[in-house]
Amino acid sequence: MSDVNERVNSLISMLKRRGFVYPAFSIHGGVAGLFDYGPVGGRLLRKVQEQWREHWLSKGNIVEIDSPTITPHSVLEASGHVGAFNDHASECGSCKAIYRSDHLVEQYHPNPDSLTGLELDELIKTNEVSCPSCDKKEMLPSRPMNLMFSTRIGATRGGRQAYMRPETAQGMFLSFPMIQRHFRNRLPFGAIQVGKGYRNEISPRQGMIRQREFNMAELEYFIDPEINPNHEFIKWKDTTFDLIPDPQNNQQKTVKMNILDALQNNIVRHPTVAYFMAETYDFLIGIGADPNRIRFRQHESDEMAHYASDCWDLEMLGSYGWIECVGIAHRGCYDLGAHEKATKSNELRSWREYDEPIEVNKTVPSPVGSVVGPTFRQQAASVSDALLNLEELPNQYPFQLILDDGSSVTITQDMVEIKEISETIRGEWFLPHVVEPAFGIDRIIWHILDHGYEITKKEGEEYCILHLSEHVAPYDVVILPLFEKDGMEEFALNLQSEILQLNRINAYYDGSKSIGRRYARADEIGVPWAITIDYTTLEDGTVTIRRRDDQKQVRITTDDLITLLSDNSLHSQF
Repeated sequence: MSDVNERVNSLISMLKRRGFVYPAFSIHGGVAGLFDYGPVGGRLLRKVQEQWREHWLSKGNIVEIDSPTITPHSVLEASGHVGAFNDHASECGSCKAIYRSDHLVEQYHPNPDSLTGLELDELIKTNEVSCPSCDKKEMLPSRPMNLMFSTRIGATRGGRQAYMRPETAQGMFLSFPMIQRHFRNRLPFGAIQVGKGYRNEISPRQGMIRQREFNMAELEYFIDPEINPNHEFIKWKDTTFDLIPDPQNNQQKTVKMNILDALQNNIVRHPTVAYFMAETYDFLIGIGADPNRIRFRQHESDEMAHYASDCWDLEMLGSYGWIECVGIAHRGCYDLGAHEKATKSNELRSWREYDEPIEVNKTVPSPVGSVVGPTFRQQAASVSDALLNLEELPNQYPFQLILDDGSSVTITQDMVEIKEISETIRGEWFLPHVVEPAFGIDRIIWHILDHGYEITKKEGEEYCILHLSEHVAPYDVVILPLFEKDGMEEFALNLQSEILQLNRINAYYDGSKSIGRRYARADEIGVPWAITIDYTTLEDGTVTIRRRDDQKQVRITTDDLITLLSDNSLHSQF
């Protein structure tokens, strides 16, 4: 454990020192759970986000939207966040420190965040859990605490109640009508959104793992539940996944199988969930995560949201143990249905055409136009529609008729006549179902840093290398003049300028201190390629290319260098 702690401390120290990630507002004392991405980390963050976008947008039926981070109370009340977005908190009766209740009992239960408040209190009591601050055994009964940051919209006194969004998903659900029009009303299709989320964590901890403001990326994929999705799994036939199915009696057992076998054995319960699990795995491997430290854990029956039919967490193993980084859930039609019910909107449904039209004979209360028209005037059309759409005939008069806008009118017997009509039904409106992969970008970044960080020895001294994927490395190349004299500095700066003109290639110049020290600085922040300009360069125009991961070197002309960088094929020279 001491070796693990020493390595984590070394990594965190490097991240602060080299401008990756560090505590925000530090000269003002800092705020727990808030971090800055610095000059190097900001580039890493953007490149991970760009890779995520490109991965999903390349599928062809997925688009990107961007919605506000400030969300009205009514939206989050409809979604269930106002009433249920809680963690249980336990307060020490002695020192008044407050901690998340499930954190206090992690060593006594394999999945404590699935427990109720009473169950957490019982565990705390039975195991005589002490306060982490004062070590006294005086923890008071837990209480639920809503995690959303509240605010108000408007300059007038009071204003409109709102919250900083706890997730990006609601913006995509409310944009469903526009997204559906974009896809010409043809399911399946999806939308992605990348941005900030806010959760007022009770006890932030483990650095980037649990924050109060964080970077997230979510995909909402809308499907027709009655149509079997046509997903191809052939590309993963030889890929073995580590799966922990819904554990029985709290026994977590890992099984190894490919995703199609897991689907056919009903371990993964829906083809679209299986598809997104495999695609998520590919994304993470592509940005440099260690495949041997990735697993999928299925939510237990009592852990899943009541509306979900299947849910898997992709967990990554790092210095803090196994941590959830992605959640992939089949959410059914809960979200669209909740907003439809709250707003009485008729825009959140899709149309399903029948293979053959259906002829239906039915008895309806038909409106008498000569009475309904003069009585209700501008509301006459709404009243007529509501009468024809009644599911049951009225059994007494007068009765109250509810209109589409939620208002009601009184209907007397002279306003209707009972008729037998024949109707051809060509299809039906239905609420699409949703499969949602939700990514914690900061947690993923932490793990690719953790997986890539190597502490080795060089010439008897500690030497650090950050093995980042070239897809997300903050810089593609570093330009290093052997000395800043005799024309080498000018040559290096001109070469940097030429490289920066290439598409999506970023190079920086470093001429400070010895060449060995500069190689070390580049290796420490994960730069894949170092280009050295020396006296021979001035004679024949060749430069030395050094590869980060094995520190091999080759010499090529600057013209070849530009071509190979353009084609992303520098590896072909080694």
